Amino acid sequence: MATPKVAGTSPIAVDIKEGQTYAWCTCGLSSKQPMCDGSHRGTEFVPLKTTATETKTVHLCTCKATKNPGFCDGSHKSL
Repeated sequence: MATPKVAGTSPIAVDIKEGQTYAWCTCGLSSKQPMCDGSHRGTEFVPLKTTATETKTVHLCTCKATKNPGFCDGSHKSL
């Protein structure tokens, strides 16, 4: 499996709204981090789509090394 590009070394806070679907970038190539902009086309990566179950602020991973895909787990601290 290919290794994603490290897009950043800190999470990005995102306000999500209940019922909306979000596509988290898994490849690290998106210019709209942490969300997908379609830059993965032609690679083996696909975005991680999820629908928010509540309205809140979440911290999304940009290093792509998280063990909790989409959400920051502090993995960027060991890069």
